[in-house]
Amino acid sequence: MAFDFILMLTENDRTIPDAARRLDEALAGGVRHIGFKDVGLPVPELKRLADTIRAAGGRSYLEVVSLDAAQELASARAAVALDVDCLLGGTRAEAVTEVIRAHPIRYYPFPGHIVGHPSVLAGTADEIVASARRLAALEHVHGLDLLAYRFEGDVPELMARVCAAVGKPVIMAGSIDREARVLAAATAGAAGFTVGTAALGGVFPAEGPGFTGQVRAILELTARGRARSSAPRRLALVAHDSRKAQLRAWVLRHARVLAGHRLICTGGTGTMIAEAAPLLAVERLQRGGRGGDQQLGALVATGDLDGVVFFADPTVPHGGDVDLQALTRLAIVHDIPIALSPSAADMLATALLTRQE
Repeated sequence: MAFDFILMLTENDRTIPDAARRLDEALAGGVRHIGFKDVGLPVPELKRLADTIRAAGGRSYLEVVSLDAAQELASARAAVALDVDCLLGGTRAEAVTEVIRAHPIRYYPFPGHIVGHPSVLAGTADEIVASARRLAALEHVHGLDLLAYRFEGDVPELMARVCAAVGKPVIMAGSIDREARVLAAATAGAAGFTVGTAALGGVFPAEGPGFTGQVRAILELTARGRARSSAPRRLALVAHDSRKAQLRAWVLRHARVLAGHRLICTGGTGTMIAEAAPLLAVERLQRGGRGGDQQLGALVATGDLDGVVFFADPTVPHGGDVDLQALTRLAIVHDIPIALSPSAADMLATALLTRQE
C-alpha cells in the first residue's frame, strides 16, 4: 500500500443504513478503498456492497466489531462469506487466522489492549509496540490496524514506533478527522488510514458539496500525505533481455530515490541490479522463464506491490509475451501502476517514490 485512504461506510461502529446510496456517491468521488462493518445491515445487503465495490475496481474491507471471542470469530466468518479483500481489527489473531487461513483475505488486527465501545487503545507505548511485533510475526497476519488517535499518549511517536518495529503495512484508524492527523500518519510511515464518521459528518474542508465533495477533499489530502510518506514502497523491476541495459541505467539514475525502498526482481534482473547498485535493497525471485513473472503476478494479486516497472521490447518476439500480458492484466485489475518504458517509469518514480520534507 502506498498510503491509501480507506473510506468506511460506518458511524458509531455500525454500517450506515443508506450505505448503498453513499457508496454510489463515494465511487463518484473517486475513492477505491471502501469498507464497512458486519453489523448495521443484513448480510445480503453487505454482500451487495462488497460485490459493487469489486465490480467498480475497488478494494473492499470489513472491520471487526466484537466485544467477545464468539463475536470476533463470527466477524471473521462473515468476511469469508462476504468475500471481502481485507479484514480489519479484532484482537484474537490466533483464533481468527484459523478461520481465514484458507482464504485470500488480507488480515490487519489491532495491536495493543483494546477496551470499550467505541474502542480505545489502552496501555503504554512500549506495550503496544511489543504487541505489534508479536502480531506481525504471525504467518497469516498481513499488516496491522492501529487505533492511533484513540491513544492518550504521544500519538505521532506511537505511530512512528509501531511502523518502524514491523515489516508489514500499518493502517491508522480511529478519529482521523483533520488534515494534520492525515499528514502525521503519512510522516510516521503508515500504509493508509481510515475515515468514516468524519466524512459522513462533512468535517473536512471541501470545494464541492455533499459526501462526494468530502471524498474528493480527503483524496487530495491523501495525495499530499503520500508525498510526505516515509513508508518504504515495494517496486517490481523486470526487463526483457534486450532492455536490461536500459533498466540498469534507469536504476542508477534513480538510485537516490530508490534507496530505502524494496525492489522485487526476477532472477537475472535482480542479479544485475544488485551488482550495479549494491546499496539498494533487492529481493530476487525465480528467473522469468522459471516462474519469476508468475511470482510477480501473485504479488500484484495479493496487493503486495506498490508499482511495477517492466521494460518491454515490442520489436522482437519473446517467449515471455504471454507473461507480460498476464502481468499487465493483473496490474489493471488490482489497480497497481505499471510502467513499460523509461519515460513512464520516470513518472512513476516521481509520483510514488519522491518524498517531500
